[in-house]
Amino acid sequence: MTLLRFLLCLFIFIGALAAAGVLVLSILLMLRFPPLLIAVVLACWILNRLLKLLHTLRSNAPTSDSASQR
Repeated sequence: MTLLRFLLCLFIFIGALAAAGVLVLSILLMLRFPPLLIAVVLACWILNRLLKLLHTLRSNAPTSDSASQR
């Protein structure tokens, strides 16, 4: 059981290192190529707008309880 826990912690550590490396590499690429930075910022802005739209649609949607009361 101890060996299994050690392997799990090892894989988590390797995954965290790989994620940090990918994050640093993507930041360096965005700083090296400004159109890539513009594309990422635009994609984040569009995602933010879509999430706000979906949130407002879900909060305004009628539920089955309010429909049955009519």
